[in-house]
Amino acid sequence: MALHRLSFRLRQTINHVRTLHTSGCGWQQEAVAVDSEPEPFAVFRTQENDPACQSDKHIGQYYPLPSADVHTLFPHGLPWRYQQQVKTFNEACIMVRQPALEVISYLKKSDFSKPVQRYVFYGLQGSGKTMSLCHTVHYCYTQGWLVLHIPDAHLWVKNCKELLPSSYNTSRFDQPLQAAEWLHNFRTTNEKFLSKIKIKQRYVWTKRESTEEGSLLGQLVDQGISRVKSSSDVVGAVMKELRLQSGQPESNFRVAVAVDGVNALWGRSTIRKEDKTAVDPDELTLVYNLRKLMKNDWTGGAIITTLSQTGSVYISKSAYLPQELLGERGFDSMDPFVPVSVTNYSEKEFESCYLYYMDRQWLQHPQSRTEEGKKELIFLSNRNPTMFERICAFL
Repeated sequence: MALHRLSFRLRQTINHVRTLHTSGCGWQQEAVAVDSEPEPFAVFRTQENDPACQSDKHIGQYYPLPSADVHTLFPHGLPWRYQQQVKTFNEACIMVRQPALEVISYLKKSDFSKPVQRYVFYGLQGSGKTMSLCHTVHYCYTQGWLVLHIPDAHLWVKNCKELLPSSYNTSRFDQPLQAAEWLHNFRTTNEKFLSKIKIKQRYVWTKRESTEEGSLLGQLVDQGISRVKSSSDVVGAVMKELRLQSGQPESNFRVAVAVDGVNALWGRSTIRKEDKTAVDPDELTLVYNLRKLMKNDWTGGAIITTLSQTGSVYISKSAYLPQELLGERGFDSMDPFVPVSVTNYSEKEFESCYLYYMDRQWLQHPQSRTEEGKKELIFLSNRNPTMFERICAFL
């Protein structure tokens, strides 16, 4: 039965029901006679907005992200087209899908005294890997984790605005503008931790500038933002401190490392040196330090990643499996990891997305609202989330 018909029937059965109490992960409902007209019942939305309490029964339904969480947790970490959709719809909603629920269930059962586990979302281009990552990261954020988010690792290996020889290691190159931007966003997301965590080592930046042992992590971050030239090395120092302190008895925080497009760390770069030869990603200070963070030689957190064809250079667009995108070096570095497949929409998920677009007035063409029009949209998009959204943008 089509969901919009089911929705109509359900409305008829709950005309006199309203929620009296909501708390924790559950909610109670009592039948009460009311005189006012009830709000329409939307089968594509869930009333459970806490990622920790969502389960298989919520699959295919949308839940809203609080605007405060969007600005704090994702100051730079949402896909551009999704950001445009948020402005158009005047709300940020994420569909509850099985891949994200799977990783969240693993995190709930993890033993954080053991070395960190690595999770890899993989799937066809446009299948929703980034949004599954964002859903999982939102869960970590609501649980009070420190979030270290790299929204697109491919941007670190191409289109570099400024490349400078490293002052710390002459065989590497710094990307000060990109590093400073990342530090600024890291500070926005983890403001409450910066005044609590104290660094364990002394870091020397110039003959006159240094950050002493025992200083707050916020002072270290501010050093990289105010002194852009040393920002790449500051990023490495922040990653090092979190890796050393996470999971230690005196530390009371967990670290979620989220990297979108992790295959970029072992791919090829489009950045050129002065002699026009290509820069190997291993020669970039940011990539070098992030690779060390991807090792499972620390405790007290989790590494959650995606494999991305979008932005990949010198990679076939049809490749999507971990072996194809990571390559031999990357696969060996990430092994062992938990692969999590992200597929195109199921029938239920597509129907839910279709109803959501109609509810938001995203589908304006009269034919798109007919059964035949919906079948044509299924045929054209093959239920691929990104393709479906792009097709609907013209309707």
